[in-house]
Amino acid sequence: MAKIKTRIWDAAEHLETKEDMAAYLEAALEDGDPALITAALEDIARSKGIKQLSHETGLDQDNLYKALSTVDNPALVTVFKIFQSLGLKLQAIRTKDETCF
Repeated sequence: MAKIKTRIWDAAEHLETKEDMAAYLEAALEDGDPALITAALEDIARSKGIKQLSHETGLDQDNLYKALSTVDNPALVTVFKIFQSLGLKLQAIRTKDETCF
């Protein structure tokens, strides 16, 4: 029997359009888990290209990687706790501006 070669599935490889990115982020936001949301943002950033995102935002690539880390992101956790306590949720909606990421 022939061996089947597998590799790890990477969401970033499947986020081709802005609509894909918005839908992916919206699904993560619906879950409400800050780690999942951060991971989704990181996948989206990688699909766009960290170097390009760094250029467009004016943020250092290392700082982008740190901000998108799923390991201990207290600022995002705090924001979501505040939203939850207020009975609010975030929603991802694609902008009409074609120059936007």
